[in-house]
Amino acid sequence: MRPTGVVSYLFRTQSVGRVGIVGLLLAFALAGGLAQLVDGTLGMGFGVTSATVLLTIGIAPATASAATHAAKLPTTFVSGLTHWRVGNVDRKALVRIALPGMVGGFLGAVVLTNISLVSAKAWMSGLLLFFGAVIFARFGLGMRLIPVPRNGNTARWLSPIGLLGGFVDATGGGGWGPVVTPSLLTVTQHEPRKVVGTVNAAEFLIAVSVSMGFLTGTAQANIPWLPVLGLTTGGVLVAPFAARLAGRLPHAAMGTMVGGLIILVNLVTVVGALGGLPTWLDLLGVLAILGGSGAVAGRAWRRERTGGLGAAVPAQA
Repeated sequence: MRPTGVVSYLFRTQSVGRVGIVGLLLAFALAGGLAQLVDGTLGMGFGVTSATVLLTIGIAPATASAATHAAKLPTTFVSGLTHWRVGNVDRKALVRIALPGMVGGFLGAVVLTNISLVSAKAWMSGLLLFFGAVIFARFGLGMRLIPVPRNGNTARWLSPIGLLGGFVDATGGGGWGPVVTPSLLTVTQHEPRKVVGTVNAAEFLIAVSVSMGFLTGTAQANIPWLPVLGLTTGGVLVAPFAARLAGRLPHAAMGTMVGGLIILVNLVTVVGALGGLPTWLDLLGVLAILGGSGAVAGRAWRRERTGGLGAAVPAQA
C-alpha cells in the first residue's frame, strides 16, 4: 500500500519542486530529531514514534517497520556510541539483552512480512497503541503495564527480556525501548542513565538484525526513502545531545506527552478501521486526550520536581 493523497503525489511525481522536497525532508527531520531526543533521554520512543508517523501517512505495516529500522541504523549507532563514550553502558547487560534481542528481531521481521496486510495493520496499530499506553502510564502515572518478576538482582531475566523486546520491536515497528527499559529498571540495580544508555546501544544491533530479517521478504522494496532520510538526518543530529542530556531533562512531562500523542494517533487509526465515529465525537475525543495528557504531564512534572511518587524513572525499581 502506497501513501495516499498529497503525500502519494509528492512521493511518486517527477515534477516535485525543490521547495516541496526540502519541506518534506525538514518535516521528517524535525520528527526524527524530536523522536531521538525522547529516545535518547527516556530510553524509548524513536521506533514507536517513527512507525506511527509512517502508518499515519499510509505506509504499509511491514514497509513502515522496515523503514523505521532503516532509519534506526545510523541513529542508534550514533546514540549508542555516544552513550558508550560518556559511560552510560553496562557491557555485560548489553550482551545479555542484545544477542537474544537480535534473534527475536529477525524472527519478528520474518513473521511480519508473511502475514496479510489487514492482519499486519491491526497487529501493528494495536501494539503501537499499547506501547503508547505503556509510556503514558510509566511517566505520567508512575505505573508499570509490563510486569517483570522480581527475584533480586538476577541476570536470568535479561535474555527473555531481550528476546521479547526484539520480536515486538520488529512486528510493531517499535517497542524495544518500552519493553526493555522498564524491565531493566526492575531486574537490575543500575541508575536510569545507565539503563537508557545500555538499551540505546543494544538497539543498534537489534536494528541490524531486523533489517536482515526484512531482506528475506519484500518489505524493503517499497521503503519510502525520502521520509527515512529525513528521520535519519534529524535523529543523527540530535543523538549526541540526547545522550548527554539523559537524566537531566523533565522526563515525566516529556514521556507523558509522547505517550498521549502516540495513543491519540493510533486510536484514531483503530477506530477508523472499526467504522469510525461521528465528526463531533471524534473532535471531542481528540480534545479530551490532548487535554488529559497535558493535565497529567503537568502533575507528573510537579511530582518529578519534588521527588514524589510518579517521578519518571526511579534510581532503583
